[in-house]
Formats: sequence, structure tokens, C-alpha cells
Amino acid sequence: MTEPVDKRLLQPLYERLEQLLGPEAMLMVWSEYKGTQINFPAHLYNRERVQQRLMREHLDDRPQQLARKYGYSQKWVQQVQREGRQRAEKQDQ
Repeated sequence: MTEPVDKRLLQPLYERLEQLLGPEAMLMVWSEYKGTQINFPAHLYNRERVQQRLMREHLDDRPQQLARKYGYSQKWVQQVQREGRQRAEKQDQ
């Protein structure tokens, strides 16, 4: 699209994207995804990747802080840490 965008005529979704991202980025999103139904995951971070990082780097860190940082429950973080410690113990034997 080479013509300037008439903001008064935009669909509500594109109007909000234009407000959030600016006209250039809104047009890029429109061009890339027009006609596509998009579902945004509730979690920003991928569960499997977070799990791998927790098991590699955060076995002894505070679960409350990690739960807030990555957007998962404290119970889940504690479970992953417990599994990570068990794996580490088995490797040490």
C-alpha cells in the first residue's frame, strides 16, 4: 500500500495496532497476517524452554520470583526444580 492510511476508516483492530505500534508497524502486521485468524498464547514464554532453563540455571533460586518472572505458577516452578535436582543427583551417582 503506497497511499497514506486514512486512520478514520480503519477496522478497530488495526486502529488499536496503529495506536500501539505506529502506522508503519501496523501496515507490516496487516500485510503479513491479513485474512489470518491469530490466537495469542496467554504465556509470553514457551513452557518447554522455560522448563529447560529452570533445570539448567535456576535449581536453587526462589520459586516465587521465577514464577513471577516467567508467568507460570509457583507450584509448577517448584515441580520443575525438584525434577531438575533429581536428575542432577542421578547424574552425580
